[in-house]
Amino acid sequence: RSNAGEAMAWSESVDTLLANKNGLAAFRTFLKSEFSEENVEFWLACEDFKKTKSSTKIASKAQRIYSDFIQADAPKEINIDFHTKTHISRNISEPTLRCFDDAQRLICSLMAKDSFPRFLRSEAYKELVKKQQNGNQKRWLPFL
Repeated sequence: RSNAGEAMAWSESVDTLLANKNGLAAFRTFLKSEFSEENVEFWLACEDFKKTKSSTKIASKAQRIYSDFIQADAPKEINIDFHTKTHISRNISEPTLRCFDDAQRLICSLMAKDSFPRFLRSEAYKELVKKQQNGNQKRWLPFL
């Protein structure tokens, strides 16, 4: 995809947005402005966690994710259902690379239904699209 269509392409899905470095950065900035960045931070922590190779690191990273995002009164507590939270709590002493998958799916779904549409309606997103469209016109119409 050309750079000019990049911001437009983010509107396809939350997955497209999260997979793009610039899209992710813009989305995080938007979420910070709404004081709701814990969802994307949790999603990123899970993505990083799934790439962990060392078993000792798996345990320590899982514990950090749990204490940052899952446990009651966590500093960046995410909004997940009681069943999912209980399941993670029961299994956190022997974590696997898949132990946060259900919670990550829930949070991704929440972002897709809630914060993603708000992001697409935000002035910040509209401004990015406009800038890219204007930049693209100048590139193809040098006489403007």
